[in-house]
Amino acid sequence: MAKPASPQSGQRRRMENFRKVRSEEAPCGGGAEGGGPGSGPFADLAPGAVHMRVKEGSKIRNLLAFATASMAQPATRAIVFSGCGRATTKTVTCAEILKRRLAGLHQVTRLRYRSVREVWQSLPPGPSPGQKSSEPAASLSVLKNVPSLAILLSKDALDPRQPGYQPPSPHSGPSSQPAAPTSKRSLGKPAAEGSAKRSQPEVGAAEEERTA
Repeated sequence: MAKPASPQSGQRRRMENFRKVRSEEAPCGGGAEGGGPGSGPFADLAPGAVHMRVKEGSKIRNLLAFATASMAQPATRAIVFSGCGRATTKTVTCAEILKRRLAGLHQVTRLRYRSVREVWQSLPPGPSPGQKSSEPAASLSVLKNVPSLAILLSKDALDPRQPGYQPPSPHSGPSSQPAAPTSKRSLGKPAAEGSAKRSQPEVGAAEEERTA
């Protein structure tokens, strides 16, 4: 006896006939990719703070180039990386790389959820007899709650009592491990003497060869 199809499988089959047209997201704090006004959940930032909005298709190389150049200016005291959904992992990567490039940065992390409305449109059906091609495509709206991550990096000291605070990590330069102590055997002299001793024939064996 065949099992009845689950509602989830039926919904997946219905969504196969749709394609996503756009996503209507609530602003993460304003500002476009590459820097701009807005601070997201950090309302007490200085006016000169830089906001980097990380998207799913953003290039980490381009984001870090702009962020590093901005933080190199003495007037820039703080920078915020923010991303939503699949861009949260890339947001963390940008912040960690910048912390390794610039020592002494204080960090505050904010995690929240926000609503994203996806608009889907039905795919045009295949040609069939008696069906008009001018029929309007059906649309479908899906509301999702996605994680939103904002990371503040500041040159100035921040309140360590606020949640999500991380103190500056000590600057780790090139790793210089001390050389391992060399033993006498590693110099080669004892090994050479041992090999020379092993190469010499035993006295008893030499006498037997002579008598033979």
